[in-house]
Amino acid sequence: MNPIWQTRWHPLRGEWILFTEHRGARPWIGETRASETTPPSYDPDCALCPGNARLGSAVNPAYTAPFVFRNDLPAFGQAEGSSEPADPSDDLYRSGPADGCAEVICYHPDHSKTMADLDQGEVEAVVQLWQNRSTELAAREEINHVLIFENKGAVTGTSNPHPHGQLYASRMIYGITQQELEQSQNYWNKHQRFLGSDLLDREARGPRVVCENEDWLACVPWFARYAYEILILPKQPTALLSELNAPRRASLAAMLREVCVRYDNLWQMRMPYVMAIHQAPTDGIDRPWFPFHFEFHPPLRNPDTLKYLAGPEIGGGTMTNESDPDKKAAELRAVSDILYRKGAEA
Repeated sequence: MNPIWQTRWHPLRGEWILFTEHRGARPWIGETRASETTPPSYDPDCALCPGNARLGSAVNPAYTAPFVFRNDLPAFGQAEGSSEPADPSDDLYRSGPADGCAEVICYHPDHSKTMADLDQGEVEAVVQLWQNRSTELAAREEINHVLIFENKGAVTGTSNPHPHGQLYASRMIYGITQQELEQSQNYWNKHQRFLGSDLLDREARGPRVVCENEDWLACVPWFARYAYEILILPKQPTALLSELNAPRRASLAAMLREVCVRYDNLWQMRMPYVMAIHQAPTDGIDRPWFPFHFEFHPPLRNPDTLKYLAGPEIGGGTMTNESDPDKKAAELRAVSDILYRKGAEA
């Protein structure tokens, strides 16, 4: 392979990504992924399984549908005070209250399942719960942003394989959302067009579409930071989860499930990833230009090799992608949309 070096502008984050596809074939004698094991349907030691005890005196109900509870060790809360009050005159060392809440959302009572294993109705129920919690928390005065995410797989740092995600709602607006706010508003001011709509149009006409339906498109974007990164983009301008009606929730559930199935089918394993829902802040300011979307960041470059963030990424602050998004999209598009585990059961 002839070396090709290229930088590509990430229009959502406002930063450059370095592409070096030829380096994806470099010899690797570093750490590799441990072999996969299938969890049992019920784990008596799991803090998320129905009927089990959590930290303190909390006990999970015998839930049969998506179940949400306040994180027993929350990242946000209602502090009574600080040992070091903020000094409003100090522009260098600034601080503020970390008001808000952190919640855990269990997708399903079965400990062995993932999003890919759920049926259409079960995924719709998760999407409905995401929307309900986002809308309810957004109404609180101290909540300026609701971030919903899932860390799937041990290599992403998750401490429990039970199918679940988390919700952080706080006064703080997360940094990537702040970048997307600035980029989308600047784009609107310059072009009088929605950044999200123009991204959708560009990707829909390219070779990086993985799958789509009437309301959503999934792609490995031209500016992908990870080899198998996927964006799910709405086909009509959207800023918040609360804007989705029942048909769009249903089609979103179908798209989420298909993306997860294709990930697992790629190497016939439970693909690890970090998923995040990017929606506008809820601080009372109307931002119709904000590009609502889902992001999936799988950390594997191949079945047994991780993409590590090293010197250029951590020290330099610029991501390097050792792959071609067109080719990675083609790999995901070529696999079946029927989960391999389901096929084995049949």
